[in-house]
Amino acid sequence: MRVAAALKSEINLMMNSPITNEDLRRELLRMQAEDQEARAELAADGSLFDGYHPRMEAAHRRNAARLTRIIAAHGWPVRELVGEDGAEAAWMIAQHAISEPEFQRRCLILLLEAAERGAIPFWQVAFLEDRIRLFEGRQQLYGTQYDWDERGEMSPQPIEDEEHVDERRHAIGLIPLAENTTRMRAGMEEAPPRDWRERQREFEDWARKTGWRK
Repeated sequence: MRVAAALKSEINLMMNSPITNEDLRRELLRMQAEDQEARAELAADGSLFDGYHPRMEAAHRRNAARLTRIIAAHGWPVRELVGEDGAEAAWMIAQHAISEPEFQRRCLILLLEAAERGAIPFWQVAFLEDRIRLFEGRQQLYGTQYDWDERGEMSPQPIEDEEHVDERRHAIGLIPLAENTTRMRAGMEEAPPRDWRERQREFEDWARKTGWRK
């Protein structure tokens, strides 16, 4: 009886535990690590902050292509499939694929669907939606995207209905905007651009060339 009870308990535990694809999880984590290693090396010599570095773009495109195949085979990699860290790695890959407008837009739809059924945290949707909005020339909603302002300070990019941004942030578990800005500025590795207006022109040119804007 004790053996049968123990076996039943083990079966129940297995049925109630999330099923993960460990190989897929490890692959996503490896892709994330390659992204972060390239970033760290380029940051160390200062070249990361001089426009969109070709090495960084190549890594982002390569990861986006692989994630596209993963999505085709498995759907969006959610917690139940690849664990919390694997799902976050998939989000980061999508978030960094800035040269792939249609890929990011598709990922946003999939992230929103997953968040609405509780399979990923909603803050992942917020970060990608804000990034897409800014690249398209619109104001962000959650204040997740930052850049240097004309005064040489790291500041949130323009926000729609900024008066209520902290309410939206609180609803998805983000800290107040002012507190986040203080943290961002304290942890900056990058120096302000020498010519802010030229930086803005370069960004506009990049957004049009990449297909974010007409």
